[in-house]
Amino acid sequence: MIGLDTNVLVRHIMQDDPVQSAAASRLLGSLTAVDQGFVPLVALVELNWVLSSGYDLDRGQVVQAFEALLSARELVIEGAETVWKALRLFARSRADFADCLVERSAAAAGCVQTMTFDRGAAKDCGMSLVA
Repeated sequence: MIGLDTNVLVRHIMQDDPVQSAAASRLLGSLTAVDQGFVPLVALVELNWVLSSGYDLDRGQVVQAFEALLSARELVIEGAETVWKALRLFARSRADFADCLVERSAAAAGCVQTMTFDRGAAKDCGMSLVA
């Protein structure tokens, strides 16, 4: 298994650089269900930020990109079940993906609530405000 950095995923998804995109696609195309690529959680958080802020992809486009990654048998996504839950919450709310992932990760760890000062996170993804 090999680890995949955010920039490799971006180049593969966006196909925006002739040299790097081709190399990223060759690399991902060489992966198999036996020789997989590993995508860390932090790479997903960065990927969301880059796709939405840097490339102006809308929420639906980001969700599609993440669903493709999560569905690829050649990839191992760190905490995939939790990421799926966070992605579903992100898709149906106005919350940031990172907030959804924080809340769902805490729930997966057995936390009864996730505390925040972020009113949006409390409203949109189920966190609780610190009083």
